[in-house]
Amino acid sequence: MAGAAEGTGAAGPRLLFVTGPGGDGTTTIAAATAAAAARAGRVTLLLSGAPPGQLARVLGAAPPAWPDEPVATPAGFRAVRADSGRWFADGLLALQRHAAPALDAVGGRPFDGEELTELPGAPACALLQAVHQARARGGHDLLVVDLGETTEAIRLLALPGQLRRYLSRLLPRERLVARALRPLLTQLAGVPMPAAGLFAAADRWHRALTAAEDLSGAAVRLVLDPAGRSAEALRLARAGLGLHGVPLESVVANRMLPATPAGGGPLAALAARQREALERLAAVPGLARPREVAHLGHEPGPGDLAALAVPPPSAAAVRDEPELTDRLGTDGLLYWRLPVPGARREDLDLVRRGDELLVTAGPFRRALPLPAVLRRCTVTGAALEDDGRLAVRFAPDPGLWPRTAPGG
Repeated sequence: MAGAAEGTGAAGPRLLFVTGPGGDGTTTIAAATAAAAARAGRVTLLLSGAPPGQLARVLGAAPPAWPDEPVATPAGFRAVRADSGRWFADGLLALQRHAAPALDAVGGRPFDGEELTELPGAPACALLQAVHQARARGGHDLLVVDLGETTEAIRLLALPGQLRRYLSRLLPRERLVARALRPLLTQLAGVPMPAAGLFAAADRWHRALTAAEDLSGAAVRLVLDPAGRSAEALRLARAGLGLHGVPLESVVANRMLPATPAGGGPLAALAARQREALERLAAVPGLARPREVAHLGHEPGPGDLAALAVPPPSAAAVRDEPELTDRLGTDGLLYWRLPVPGARREDLDLVRRGDELLVTAGPFRRALPLPAVLRRCTVTGAALEDDGRLAVRFAPDPGLWPRTAPGG
């Protein structure tokens, strides 16, 4: 999952997520990345959920209120802030309007907008919705997304697929099912149920989630302030991104002190620890050396974005897809190799559920639909290979597998 080298002439990813452990400077690096892309001639939009004051300090753009439309910045790119409070209130009020007949029937008391306080998870969902809207609206060559803390960021990237899976299970899209359920729902609830409207809404949700789930042309830039925790943060990020099929474009080593800082003492000791951590990151197999970004000695502002020397996105790394290997002729097995670079054996777990394989890698989990040929097989085991792939072994199920013709 190493990022491609510069100088290839490729345009790079159309959608770049910037993430890292909390406090490692993802918002600043995201803004500097957008500025570098704008200097390289790409029409760039930065999307962030950071607080307005923080964005104003970094971008030098401080409108009275961040509107839905992009705001021009002095660095040559445009920026949009995802307002989670407004997103949550608008969504809940719209849901109340659609459900008004059912709420009236059970004596529900709708909320006013002034009463609402957003729930945990709203900022992440608002940011995801803003990404989807920005992609649909277009008008830019590159969308840089300040995605925040790494573990939650990877879970957020997986969210549309998870919601679509739940929706498909709970509300199948076939209209025959909608017609069949209507009298049953009415009988159970004791009030008229707009089943057709429910399934029409489900169709819209399916389409929106499918579009949001599409990460083609996307990659991740990981920001790390080199320290003792950095190697573990990188390992978990690679495993989660590999499991969900999102390429790692590059790693940025942020706030690097000079190798020999003036004055010595504590700064020299800190610089030495940074260098040790950086070399551990650079030694990770299959990963390009992290890009070093110097510590400016002060809180970066709009005039510092160019000085940070953050490169524009390189050509997107190749998306590492699951790989099916047929060894029926040699050992009677099929192997499905799933990319989980950086994962340890103790981090991994898998369970077969119907036509899906539920794979866990540390704090991350994904439900993978099985290829058609594997649906007629049983799982016989799995092993973590040296190249960072989980090789899952499948044996044909005699009751489902075609029998060999006599003499065949």
